[in-house]
Amino acid sequence: MKIVVLDGFAANPGDLSWKEMEALGECVIYERTSPEELLMRAQDADVLMTNKVVINAQAIEQLTCLKYIGVFATGYNVVDIEAARRKGIIVTNIPAYSTDSVAQMAFAHLLNITQQVGHYAQANQQGRWCNQTDFCYWDMPLLELAGKQMGIVGLGNTGMATARIALAFGMKVCAYTSKDSQSLPTGIEKMSLDELFASSDVVSLHCPLNEETYEIVNAERLHTMKPSAILINTGRGQLVNEQDLADALNGHHIYAAGLDVLSQEPPTNDNPLLSARNCFITPHIAWATSEARTRLMKTAVYNLKQFLAGTPVNNVAQ
Repeated sequence: MKIVVLDGFAANPGDLSWKEMEALGECVIYERTSPEELLMRAQDADVLMTNKVVINAQAIEQLTCLKYIGVFATGYNVVDIEAARRKGIIVTNIPAYSTDSVAQMAFAHLLNITQQVGHYAQANQQGRWCNQTDFCYWDMPLLELAGKQMGIVGLGNTGMATARIALAFGMKVCAYTSKDSQSLPTGIEKMSLDELFASSDVVSLHCPLNEETYEIVNAERLHTMKPSAILINTGRGQLVNEQDLADALNGHHIYAAGLDVLSQEPPTNDNPLLSARNCFITPHIAWATSEARTRLMKTAVYNLKQFLAGTPVNNVAQ
């Protein structure tokens, strides 16, 4: 059994161990694999492990030994699932490993925007507080979350975890969700998407990316939001039309945005959000806490063990 890890560096840059996976067969681990290198590196692999390396239908057709693809993520859009299904290839993902970490990042962005911790810490390192006449100073709005409305788009694992944090802060919580309103936990109100965007002080995106949600945040929807509203995206970059969001921020149609994802990663230098007013961007790291990556690695090994035992789990190509 030959196992090829195509891009192991992101999930494990060296602080975790590959020993459990290496014990399952001949294991070759590459830190990164370019599209041009894929076929050569994967040609005799029984098992491929990928995070962001795309395995399309053409590659699947040419990889005659391939029996299993393990995705180091919850989302599995990097694999052509239909092509894998046609060839009887098992494709697994890793659900819910980063739920708490992603919800934490959503609030890290929200608290940074409402309290400006980074701004004041940097200013004080440069001596600004030392030169003040008064015992304190502020030059940005400081906002209290209690009593404000958070609208959550998508009430899966991370959406629900984010809702629980919001409720603990004393926020009103509404959600755009396929769940029945009677089944929602106490304190969460179901709303239409348009009503949610128009009435919320904070909108946090936690829905999957598909044809219906592609650029769900666009100029029309942004213009219905409050001028004081904050947008948080820890989901997928393509949920947002980036030019429309930059225009809304620069035009003061909304107050701020906290983003952990962009439509292209890494972004090009001309991405309009990189220079937009009150736009705070982290480099897709909500999932990357040590605890979440440890769970990811353990589940990846478990998925593969179950496949080898003939009882596959987390198979998204059924």
